[in-house]
Amino acid sequence: MTSLLRCLGRISLLCMLTTAAVNAGITHPFLCCDYNDGAVKLVGADGRIEWSHACKAPQDCWRLPNGHILLCYVGGVMEVTLDHKTIWEYHAPKEAEVHSCQPLPHGRTLLVEGGTSRILELNDKGIVVTEIPLTAKAGVQTHNQFRGTRKLPNGHYVVCFKGDNRVVELDGVGHELKSIAVAGDPHAAVSLPDGHLLITCGDGHKVIEVDSAGRTVWELNENDIPGNPLRLTAGCQRLPNGNTVICNYLGHGHVATQPCVFEITADKHLVWSFRDDAHFKTINQIQLMDVPGNVIAGAIRR
Repeated sequence: MTSLLRCLGRISLLCMLTTAAVNAGITHPFLCCDYNDGAVKLVGADGRIEWSHACKAPQDCWRLPNGHILLCYVGGVMEVTLDHKTIWEYHAPKEAEVHSCQPLPHGRTLLVEGGTSRILELNDKGIVVTEIPLTAKAGVQTHNQFRGTRKLPNGHYVVCFKGDNRVVELDGVGHELKSIAVAGDPHAAVSLPDGHLLITCGDGHKVIEVDSAGRTVWELNENDIPGNPLRLTAGCQRLPNGNTVICNYLGHGHVATQPCVFEITADKHLVWSFRDDAHFKTINQIQLMDVPGNVIAGAIRR
């Protein structure tokens, strides 16, 4: 029995330190949303949780230049300090769900609501100062209407219409400029420096990069990475070196079966993955803490 306990202890430690042990010295500290565990977590380069803030079904999170954490959960958006003091909080209407947030210049915060079908911009007190109406396809339920939404430096908005199976670019007042059909239900659409969009396709089990005309110029398919079949592709981050970090959401029957986030090169070579079955369930958004850049200025591509 003692030998068995020792063996189990070693296995548990190896799972917790996957980042350090399996990836030949490549490690990343990161901030993430663990949707099914109900928490936003800061994780050190050694894979250990350094901070955790409980919230229901978190969908997006950012480390701000002041060190605070901006996060959204199913019922709203908040800015919180590392000692869990709430700076401000926005509560969505009861019929709404919040599935994306983004820090903007001048103390503003962007969010998108399903149910009420709108993009909102809040001031530094969490008060609505801008509202952009959205129109989802008839019959799409609140939970499936929208996911990743970002404001671009030119004032346009890029919105994942999850249930419509498309990514839409809107101008600053909400007029549709472009629609990109997606083979799946898009969860993230990240603007890249060359004008391309990096799109995760949710249960479409793939990730694509499209050019300004909507043509696919790169893609990652379900079984391209040995040992990491794509389940539901959720959040992602494009790194300055061209690598891509992908959150492989393991809900829908796949919890604790494989790494929940990994990094690949442009030629699809796996260089880092993270798995800790004891402390994580479903990582659906991530921001690497060792990538420099001002999130408010849009320097972090996620």
